[in-house]
Amino acid sequence: MAMLKTYARLWVDSLDDALPLLRTLTGAEPDLRLGFEAVELAAIGDFLVIAGPAGERARYAHASATVVVTDLDELRATLLAAGAVVTTPETASPTGRFLYARHADGAEVEYVEWTPDLVRRIIRPAT
Repeated sequence: MAMLKTYARLWVDSLDDALPLLRTLTGAEPDLRLGFEAVELAAIGDFLVIAGPAGERARYAHASATVVVTDLDELRATLLAAGAVVTTPETASPTGRFLYARHADGAEVEYVEWTPDLVRRIIRPAT
């Protein structure tokens, strides 16, 4: 199992208001932009921007980062062996599947296994 990418999370009211500055800062367009439940998400550079009403964003605020991994099952086994607790079980999403885990030291992280086409497009683009 390998970690492919780590995103810092940004919490905003509106993606449309947040993305112009992030485009300038990163020099990139969003790799992803999608709705998930009652929030909108955009991945741009090394940021995962989570937008929507504060109450809806708060449902995801317990995690300090989003980490894309190659194998969620192997990751879960590694986490559990190290004393972590899965706080949100594996769930399907438009990008693949994810879980949330609280490490033994108290840090909580969202781990995502992307679909192969997203990994090819974003992590390992064709040259």
